[in-house]
Amino acid sequence: MARIPFDELPNYARLWIFPASRALKGREAEISIDTVHSFLDGWMAHGVPLRCAAELRDSQFLLVGVDIDSELPSGCSIDSLVNQLRNLGSDIGVSLVDHAPVWYREGTGIRSVSRSQFRALAESGTVTVATTVFDTSLTSVHDLRTGNLERPASDLWHGRVFFRDRITA
Repeated sequence: MARIPFDELPNYARLWIFPASRALKGREAEISIDTVHSFLDGWMAHGVPLRCAAELRDSQFLLVGVDIDSELPSGCSIDSLVNQLRNLGSDIGVSLVDHAPVWYREGTGIRSVSRSQFRALAESGTVTVATTVFDTSLTSVHDLRTGNLERPASDLWHGRVFFRDRITA
């Protein structure tokens, strides 16, 4: 078995973040992580098992990592992962592969809104440069472990796009 606990992945491991369009709770979260773990148990690149891991963070972000020193994932293996997640999302009624929305913290919860909705929230002052947003474009486990998943909007592309008049270069 090539799947390992997520915390055993090295910092240099390749990371994919699959944001759910809404929080996964209870049985739905269990089904999701079980399905992904079953897939990862057989995940290979060019016939070689991938040393990999997955976890569900904040009930909303499915994290998949691969130790790239053991074997590099191939384009076909990555496509098979994305297809598996697309099918899983369809089965449970959520999107797991759409990176277009903006995810941000609101109180103790996480919201997902379209970019145009986030722009309107920024213009109204409902969200600010200090609002914590999620960077789903991270590609290394190191970046995840050093706190780069959640950052103030001013530190990410969100600041340049939605608050350009309030960010100094």
